[in-house]
Amino acid sequence: MAQNRWPYANAFGEEEHLECDVLVLGGGLAGTYAAIAAARRGKKVILMEKAATSRAGSAGSGFDHWEGACTNPCCKITPEELTKAYIDEQDHYSNGIAHYIEAREGWDRLLDMESFGGKIRDTEDEFKGADFRDDKTKLMFAYDYTNCYTLRIWGTGFKPALYKECLRLGVTILDRTEATSLLTKRKNGKIIGTGACGMNVRTCKFYSVSAKSTILAMSRPARVWLFDADLPGLCEFRPLNSIGNGHAMGFRAGMEFTMMEKSVRAEFSSAGRSFPPYSTGNNHNTWYGATMVDARGVEIPYLDRDGNELKSVSERFHPAKGQKFFLKGGVIDEPKYEYRGPETMPFSELDKRGYKLPFYADLSRMPEMERKVIWGMMVGQEGRTQVPVYRYYTEKGFDPEKDMLQSYGTGWQSANFLGQERQLFGAPGGVITDWNLMTNIEGVYAAGDQLYAMDCGGAASATGYYAGRKAADHSELVGFEPLDRNQIETEKQRLYAPLLTESGMSWKELNFAISKCMQNYCGEIKSEELLSEGLDLLKSYEEKYVPQLHCDNPHELMRTHEVLDILEVSKMILEACRMRKSSSEPLSFKRSDYPEVDPIEDRKYITIRREGDKVVKGEVPLDYYGDVKEQYEKYNQDYIQKEAPHYYE
Repeated sequence: MAQNRWPYANAFGEEEHLECDVLVLGGGLAGTYAAIAAARRGKKVILMEKAATSRAGSAGSGFDHWEGACTNPCCKITPEELTKAYIDEQDHYSNGIAHYIEAREGWDRLLDMESFGGKIRDTEDEFKGADFRDDKTKLMFAYDYTNCYTLRIWGTGFKPALYKECLRLGVTILDRTEATSLLTKRKNGKIIGTGACGMNVRTCKFYSVSAKSTILAMSRPARVWLFDADLPGLCEFRPLNSIGNGHAMGFRAGMEFTMMEKSVRAEFSSAGRSFPPYSTGNNHNTWYGATMVDARGVEIPYLDRDGNELKSVSERFHPAKGQKFFLKGGVIDEPKYEYRGPETMPFSELDKRGYKLPFYADLSRMPEMERKVIWGMMVGQEGRTQVPVYRYYTEKGFDPEKDMLQSYGTGWQSANFLGQERQLFGAPGGVITDWNLMTNIEGVYAAGDQLYAMDCGGAASATGYYAGRKAADHSELVGFEPLDRNQIETEKQRLYAPLLTESGMSWKELNFAISKCMQNYCGEIKSEELLSEGLDLLKSYEEKYVPQLHCDNPHELMRTHEVLDILEVSKMILEACRMRKSSSEPLSFKRSDYPEVDPIEDRKYITIRREGDKVVKGEVPLDYYGDVKEQYEKYNQDYIQKEAPHYYE
C-alpha cells in the first residue's frame, strides 16, 4: 500500500522577512477589526492567523447576539450605566476600559459590519410586530426588551464579511501561519516591541516580521485542566486551536497579566460535556427565556430580581417593578441585575419544591415569535449550534412546536460538575493595559480575549478596532527597530526541535500530563504545598519530556507548539495562585492555608510578569482606570470628532 504523503510543499528551514506598520496577531473578530481600523488609516498591515481568517476564531462559525450596543437608536441606557453594572456585577474585578469601549463603540462596529455586507436587521420582516423587534429600524433585541442594548444578529456571515473587507483594504493576510513569539529590545530602560516570529503550519516556512506596532488579538487559554483527544468537539467550548498562544508569547516577552488566579466553573468545558447544554435547551443565553418543565410536564417558573414568580412569557424579557435594566447574555457569572430563571436555581432547591427529573425545554408552550426566534434564529446563528443542533436536529425530524429537548440540568448553575474542573471561561485573566490598550511593552497592544475580564463578540470587535487605530497612531511616531538576530535563531531552533527527534513523546501525551497536574495541584481548594508541587512537576516535564517531543509533519508540529504554550500558561496560573495570600469570592479563589475571604488589603489586582528567569509580582488598584467616560473622551477626541458623528446624523 502506498504511504500517505504530506500534500503541501516542504519549506523546512526557509525564512521570509516582512515589514509593516501594524502587525496583527490573530484573525478572529478582534484581529480583523484591528486590521481594518489600521488599514483605514493608510497603514501597511499584516495579519497572521493560525487557521483561515475567513472563519477563524471563536465566532468564526457564527454567533447569535451582540452585547453592549448602547448607542443604537433604541437603547434606553447609557454606556456609563452598562459599564458600571458590569463592574459592580464582577465586584470591581472587571475591565472598565474594555467594557466602556464595548458600550461606547459596539454599535459603531455593527454599522461597519452592515456596510461590509453583514446582516444586523430583520430586512425581510420575518419577525414584524414581535415584542423584541423595533419596526422602525428593523433591529431585533435579546433578553431585556425594554432597554434594547443587546441585539440579535445574523452572525454566521460576519467573519466572511470581515475577511473580504480586509482584502479590499489591502491587508496582507498570512493564513495557516501561527504566531509564535514577540520580538523585543530594551531601549531607554523599557521593553519595546519590534515585531514577531511565525511559522506556516502546512509548510514549516518561518517568518520574521518587523513592525512599528503589534497587536495581540489571540484567544484565551484552554486545554489547561481538561483535555480529551478523542472528543475534541465536546471537551472544548471554543475551537480546538484557540488555546492561549498570545498569553504564552506575551509572558515570555515580559508582558504583564492579571487575574490569572481566577477560577471559573467549567460548565461548558468539562470533558465530554461542552456542547450538550447548548443542544438540550439550556435557558441561559442562546436559549434564554425557554420554558422549562419537569418529568411530569409541570412548568418550572422564572422569578424576578426580588424572587417574585413571573406569570407570563413576556415578563421574562422586561425588568421588574423598580428595576431599570438587567444583565443577561453570557458575560456575568451570578448576576444581581438579572431575572432569575430556572438556570440560576440549584437542583437542591428545585428538588425541595417538588420538581422531578428529568427536565425538558418545551418551546411549544411559548408564543410563536418567541419559539421561532429561539429555534430558527438564535440556535440557527450561534456557531456552536448551527450545524450540530439546528441543522442535524431538523434533519432528524425535531419540531419545536410539538417536541421537547431533555436537559441535563436547567442551565448553567444547576448542572453538577466536579469541583476540580476549572477553565478560563467567564471574564477570565489576561493582559492588563492602559487606556490606549497598550501593554507594558511599548508599541504592543492587546484586544479581545487577550484582555483580562473579557467575553463575547461585541467586546472583541470594539476593542479590536480601538487597538487598531491606536496602533496605527503609534506607528506614525516611531521607525523600524533592528531585529535581534539571536532572538530569531533561538525561536527557529525551538520551533523546529520536535521535527528533529527520531522518536519520542507526542503532543497528546504531554497535554494529558499537564491537565492531570493542574487537576491534582490547582483544583478548587489550593494551598502553598499543592501549588509548589504542581510547579515542580511542570518544571520536571519541561526538563525531561519537552526535549523528547516528536512529530512527523507540520500539523503535529503546530499541535506540539500549542502544548508548549499550554505548559507556559499553566505555570503562569500556578505562580499567580501562589501570589494571592487570601481567598476571594469574586475570583472563586479558595486557599486552605489563607482562608480569610476578601480582606480589604487584598482588594486589588495582582499582576504577574517575567523578568528573565524570575516571576515578578505587582499590585494595581481595582479602579486604576479612573472615571470611564472622562478618560475615554480624554484619549479619543480624534475618533469622537472625525469618525463617530457620521453614525448619528
